[in-house]
Amino acid sequence: MNSKKSAAVAVKPAALPAGYAGIHGGIVELLDAARRATARSVNALMTASYWEIGRRIVEAEQQGKRRAGYGEQLIERLSADLTAQFGRGFSRPNLQQMRSFFLTWPIRQTVSSESSLAPSQGHFLLAQGRPGRLDELAQVFPLPWSAYVRLLMVKDDHARQFYEAEALRGGWSVRQLDRQIGSQFYERTALSKNKAAVLVKGAVPKPDDAVTVDDAIKDPYVLEFLDLKDEYSESDLEQALIRRLEDFLLELGDGFTFVGRQRRLRIDQTWYRVDLLFFHRRLRCLVIIDLKLGALTHADVGQMHLYCNYAKEHWTFPEENPPVGLILCADKGHALARYALEGLPNKVMAANYKMVLPDAEVLQKELENTRRLIESRVTLLPKRRKQ
Repeated sequence: MNSKKSAAVAVKPAALPAGYAGIHGGIVELLDAARRATARSVNALMTASYWEIGRRIVEAEQQGKRRAGYGEQLIERLSADLTAQFGRGFSRPNLQQMRSFFLTWPIRQTVSSESSLAPSQGHFLLAQGRPGRLDELAQVFPLPWSAYVRLLMVKDDHARQFYEAEALRGGWSVRQLDRQIGSQFYERTALSKNKAAVLVKGAVPKPDDAVTVDDAIKDPYVLEFLDLKDEYSESDLEQALIRRLEDFLLELGDGFTFVGRQRRLRIDQTWYRVDLLFFHRRLRCLVIIDLKLGALTHADVGQMHLYCNYAKEHWTFPEENPPVGLILCADKGHALARYALEGLPNKVMAANYKMVLPDAEVLQKELENTRRLIESRVTLLPKRRKQ
């Protein structure tokens, strides 16, 4: 009997010290954060090491370029030896990617003179035999290696810089980056209304750049990820967008946050519903989206104008800007859109949506034509000033 009591006493848990839950929770949070940081650090260091491997391959090729087939022999032998020593990841195609990685991302002279990176021919290169430099080099490549592999497939320098910066700013996954590249997001952005600045700068907006409504709204929007059949209702379209909200936010672009759907408003004795309601962080305003299956009509514009007036009075906080209305339709009709939308006290816009990806060749031709037009205008500016 006594032995049973002593056993029961032995297994009884000790009383928790005062504040234990907070201490334990804090330690768990600290360890989780450390593990995540370690994983990110390891990934960045591996990406830096791949860049350095590419650099050494290129330098070795330049030293042995007089020998026919030296580069191929070098990569073939490196692949065999590194695979035998380290396992997977060093196939011939992978080593070729590392070589291309170095050639595509030369490190510019943006590091201070005190940096351990030494300048060479306009680029900062790691000095051979200084392994500690990988820590500093890793800071130059914040995206995962798989993202740089996907970016290597983008041949246009401006487009590649655009996708790299947008992926970093938007926190895109590799899947999201692949979708944006596949849907020609750069070309569509550059060809949208008032997006010529993208082509002129050859870069992307910085976080502190001023953004206008025309900058934030694209035309058209591509919704191929919805996989809708030929026949569907506005309700089907709305539900599909909600199911694929993450993809829709990606297509809308940077700054959009979801607020709600079917937001109700009462005017006199009539109830109305707003299809989708978003808030744009950089514009600091509500964005009301109305979905239309057919062509844009003047009645659609009038209804959106009503929504914006109501939202401005009842839904907008004092520190926010007036709401923006966006009518997404299958065919906005340029002439009707011009006469119906211009001159309104509220900012109401219309944009087309497409259910299939645009033709890459057609977009590329339009992009080149736009570039040539912009370049010709820039060339003519000094001449006109002289006159």
